[in-house]
Amino acid sequence: MNRRQFVRNAGLTTAAFATIPDQSIFASTASTKVKVVMIGVGLRGQNHLSLLLNRDDVDLVAICDVDDKMLTMSKAIIAKSGKPMPKIFKGDENAWKKMLELKDIKAVVISTPWELHKPMILGAIGAGIKYIGTEVILGINLQDHWDVVHAAEAGDAQVMMLENVCYRRDVLAALNMVRQGVFGEMIHFQGGYQHDLREVKFNDGINPYGHGVEFGEKGFSEAKWRTNHSVYRNGDLYPTHGIGPIAQCIDINRGNRFLKLNSFATKSRGLHNYIVEKGGTTHPNAKVNFRLGDIVTTTIDCANGETIILQHDTNLPRPYSLGFRFQGTKGLWMDVNKSIYVEGVSKPHAWDNAKDWLDKYDHPLWKKYGNDAQGAGHGGMDFFVINAFIESAKRNLPTPLDVYDAAAWSAITPLSEQSIELGNETVEFPDFTGGKWMSRKPIFAFNDEY
Repeated sequence: MNRRQFVRNAGLTTAAFATIPDQSIFASTASTKVKVVMIGVGLRGQNHLSLLLNRDDVDLVAICDVDDKMLTMSKAIIAKSGKPMPKIFKGDENAWKKMLELKDIKAVVISTPWELHKPMILGAIGAGIKYIGTEVILGINLQDHWDVVHAAEAGDAQVMMLENVCYRRDVLAALNMVRQGVFGEMIHFQGGYQHDLREVKFNDGINPYGHGVEFGEKGFSEAKWRTNHSVYRNGDLYPTHGIGPIAQCIDINRGNRFLKLNSFATKSRGLHNYIVEKGGTTHPNAKVNFRLGDIVTTTIDCANGETIILQHDTNLPRPYSLGFRFQGTKGLWMDVNKSIYVEGVSKPHAWDNAKDWLDKYDHPLWKKYGNDAQGAGHGGMDFFVINAFIESAKRNLPTPLDVYDAAAWSAITPLSEQSIELGNETVEFPDFTGGKWMSRKPIFAFNDEY
């Protein structure tokens, strides 16, 4: 399969379904409900679907998907909620375009494969929709990112990447510590996506996780589309979980920006070895040549003098970790060993258990909404990201994560590919704000509103 076929054949479903409470947890504080449509109600989309149904300030007008199985599952979720059944758009890969012709849509949530995000965002903006919430990633190549930025600016639209890790409880507590100067002046950061995805990238075509070594046309859910990126591409394919929280700590696009980047990739062994181990040496997929290095390491230089190291590590056996390290002149937080050290407070050369510090600096958002977030996807993070998106739309205000954030975080992928292709050269990082970063002020999570 060539790259054009791969992009064309990708489905509209994605993964990471998580259950959430049945009861409605949010009453409307606005005179009118936010009219929302959804493109993509696969396993990931169903998580957002449930969160939207739990809100009394949302009117779910329509949903769209090309997979009848996912639509059937989604309709069951809607029926269980007691909310009216929205219009269903299906039948072909352009059904979403017809859905966007509906009148008075305020917001759209996009939960589809990566390569479909850009055209769907542009289509939503072109249809006059002012609030677009999209799953990561923003686009495939660098031009995709510029196209979305320019369209959002021209259409006066809010494009919010639904990067839930920005709202993780320990991450927000650590951000609180950074802003209160506990770590001193910030110097260096580390993070990434370190998650064994072998059972996500391969399955038996029936189960979403594992049970086989199929992918592409024979795969189900993310194995149907995501694994092909590992075949054709070599770079940091999923940088936003790591870079999003770090960017908030150092005010990227709001007083600071990324300047330069370089990336290195190891050899590729993990996916091939998994196929051989689970499917045998004679399985057809044992002949596939995966371009993606098992570990991709990216270094970023920032305008205010900080450095960042990101690692993409999804093909080898390992426990899940995003590998955060927030380090300043007075101390640091490391999530791998769940530890914090603050000079003059901690015992010299000895780690403190991070929990005591993180509890002390628990963010106001979690103090206010922690109970409401119980049971929401990804440890409650999904509640906060959807809440921020809908509250922004209700109030006709900018989303706390905007199109410049989405572009800068997501552009790490094509830039890392470029660096590796050029023999690990350092490449310049584009300024998607057009110089506005020098005067824009930080707005993310400064209180307990959303």
